[in-house]
Amino acid sequence: QVQLVESGGDSVQSGGSLRLSCAVSGLTSSPACMSWFRQTPGKEREGVATFDSDGVTDYSASVQGRFTISQDNAKTTLYLLMNSLKPEDTAMYYCAIGSRWPCREPQNYDSWGQGTQVTVSS
Repeated sequence: QVQLVESGGDSVQSGGSLRLSCAVSGLTSSPACMSWFRQTPGKEREGVATFDSDGVTDYSASVQGRFTISQDNAKTTLYLLMNSLKPEDTAMYYCAIGSRWPCREPQNYDSWGQGTQVTVSS
């Protein structure tokens, strides 16, 4: 059973940086997608940064150029480096593992972490 545990969420001021981590265990094969999503109350979960099985990364337009997704070689930890944070980045951030494409679609994900809160103040 795949388990995902996020960490690194915090409260920061606008313009600041954070690095989120997601510890991955229980993987028995290389997944199609390893990604970060975020969600705020009353809104749908949004794909922020994705990593597909070919190593191709993709970012939402709202974070392109500010966020970077990466992983260690063993695929045991997924990272999200967030720079130039804005108040609109405030959300619960989730890492997820998916077995189907396309990687931007939440319904293609089978395993989710419990989330880590990021709060950006102006």
